Amino acid sequence: MMVRGDHRKGETQNMVDTNMKNYKSGFVAIIGRPNVGKSTLMNQLIGQKIAITSSKAQTTRNRIQTVYTCDRGQIVFLDTPGINRAKNKLGEYMLKVAEGTLNEVDLVMWIVEATTFIGAGERYIIDQLKRVKTPIIVVINKIDKVSDEDVFKAIDTYKNACDFAEIVPVSALNGSNTDELIDTLLKYLPYGPQYYDEDTITDQPERQIVAELIREQALRQLDKEIPHGIAVVVDSMKERTEGGIIDINATIICERDSHKGIIIGKQGSMLKKIGTHSRYGMERLLDAKVNLKLWVKVKKDWRDTDTLLKNFGYHADE
Repeated sequence: MMVRGDHRKGETQNMVDTNMKNYKSGFVAIIGRPNVGKSTLMNQLIGQKIAITSSKAQTTRNRIQTVYTCDRGQIVFLDTPGINRAKNKLGEYMLKVAEGTLNEVDLVMWIVEATTFIGAGERYIIDQLKRVKTPIIVVINKIDKVSDEDVFKAIDTYKNACDFAEIVPVSALNGSNTDELIDTLLKYLPYGPQYYDEDTITDQPERQIVAELIREQALRQLDKEIPHGIAVVVDSMKERTEGGIIDINATIICERDSHKGIIIGKQGSMLKKIGTHSRYGMERLLDAKVNLKLWVKVKKDWRDTDTLLKNFGYHADE
């Protein structure tokens, strides 16, 4: 099932003639350390929230594919998990997804922050990028938080770090300079066909996005360490024949009994809070009223158990 939208940022919505010789299309990997704004930028570029965001690490766990279409071309973005050294099998899976994507795309977009300090995390990514023959665009994000002088210093720092095609400063939060970023990406993409119709914005199943919306609220509402050990499974999702209401039953998986109590909260207060905020995002996504019921189950050490990782949607062999 495809999720569709009508937004076309700064472009016409006319039907695209894919036989035109000047039509560009291709796949762009979005990479970077955790929390540099990869998902926020992708959401900004396509004009609709698909990838979840939070200030905590491991927010994005799977490769999320979204589509930007305009009259000049089509860009298929692949938002990858943050590249970081793995601490368990889930971390190994995320790293494999992120690094494996680099050799499957037409262009790599590396998101960094506006700083002159290149730390160990960035150095690790640079080592990976040196093995890639794909053109690399460095995107310096969060320019809304620093001065123009600091932005220029950051550009000067990164232009000597590796062999990059272009460096583009942007603000994923407010959209500053994102039009120039789109122009730059189209410049380096090959001429090609339209892979998706003009209304498609993601190939992610609605159930997967719904599960991620729940996990996002858990990330935002719970203590720092607990969200790393949770997964969300949508048990059922069915639209009522009358009334325009979608009934969704989902389970939050955690690793410890003590975590279960925290997720539920006193008299169910935390679980209710997670559900209320999740439902708001679902209703915007599905354009319908949602009746959401949440449960919490304990699956000890699921992040280091191959079978459970596959059951919860993390297939390292795909």
